[in-house]
Amino acid sequence: MTETLSSLEDLGTSAAAPVVNEAPVHVQKLDQYGRAYATGKRKDAVARVWIKPGSGKVTVNGKDFDKYFARPVLQLIVKQPIGVAGRVDQYDIVATVSGGGLSGQAGAVRHGISQALTFYEPELRGVLKKGGFLTRDSRVVERKKYGRAKARRSFQFSKR
Repeated sequence: MTETLSSLEDLGTSAAAPVVNEAPVHVQKLDQYGRAYATGKRKDAVARVWIKPGSGKVTVNGKDFDKYFARPVLQLIVKQPIGVAGRVDQYDIVATVSGGGLSGQAGAVRHGISQALTFYEPELRGVLKKGGFLTRDSRVVERKKYGRAKARRSFQFSKR
């Protein structure tokens, strides 16, 4: 600590090497069966999703996904991350979902599929993140307040 520095070059040689912050390296995360697992959430729905290489079969709560999500809009929501990643008919997906309604459950399965795809193929992370599939939609139902009919709706006002 008592050494004196005569120039800026001396400062660079005496100090430790500069610390370079590198971007985090994402690695493949698989279980003992060769599957990638992820949890997806939306509103009150929670989906547990497993992905493994296969023929493109999607199963939700033991049923085929187009039987479970009967509306075409919900089927489209579930298939979005696979289509954007360009991996249609390459992975078998098994999901168990609970809580919430069908719309929230479809969003939870979509979130889980996106997360599991990034665990299986880390190079897909950029594509899915740009599409907004990795972000958890944090909007939930607002709670009811006392003195109100619903969360914000007041009772009808009457002067008499």
